[in-house]
Amino acid sequence: MTGLLIVEDDETIGGALTTSMRSHGHDVTWARTGAQALSAPGPFDLVLLDLGLPDLDGVEVCRRLRLENPATVIVMLTARGEEMDIVVGLEAGADDYLVKPVRLAELHARVRAHLRRGATTPKRCLIGDLLVDSASRRVTVAGQEVTLRSKEFDLLARLAAEPGKAVDRETLMTDVWDEHWFGSTKTLDVHIATLRRRLREHSGAGAIPAITTLRGHGYRLESTT
Repeated sequence: MTGLLIVEDDETIGGALTTSMRSHGHDVTWARTGAQALSAPGPFDLVLLDLGLPDLDGVEVCRRLRLENPATVIVMLTARGEEMDIVVGLEAGADDYLVKPVRLAELHARVRAHLRRGATTPKRCLIGDLLVDSASRRVTVAGQEVTLRSKEFDLLARLAAEPGKAVDRETLMTDVWDEHWFGSTKTLDVHIATLRRRLREHSGAGAIPAITTLRGHGYRLESTT
């Protein structure tokens, strides 16, 4: 049974989400404030996080949850639909976002997709000094571990599965996020930028392949360093 943390101060919405998620077989903890979310006993497989909390800013809660639980999937539920708000949330550590009002069918589809991709088929990809181990969900550069968020790992693993091959944006969104994804793909660009930054931080440890932007198409993880 998967463990879900719902962070929502609205009693009606929180109650409906809790009931619906439990009916789909999830073990749900409901936190009504940011403080309750940060003190909730985990770890959790996935967090549904409302940004409009009464005590703490949801972005700060997201940032602190991410620091404490690098592998947990965090999905923002927000009424803030502006692109800059979404980018800020993603950079704070969220893996995905949904703008309220949220249809339960879509929410369940997203949750299933995230949890399914969290159980990656065991595989090891070595490119230069970069090792992506899907069995342990670890990334190392010449033996030095690189800490990645859940979706950053999934994205790198997808690119590393076919080094040197161009992967279009639609394929990446389908394979890493949701086969029924629609709307902006800005989340992909934000995750690529963060992934590059995290890998650069370890560039002194060994040879790391570049992630090349293919304008109008997608991205490619180079097969040589």
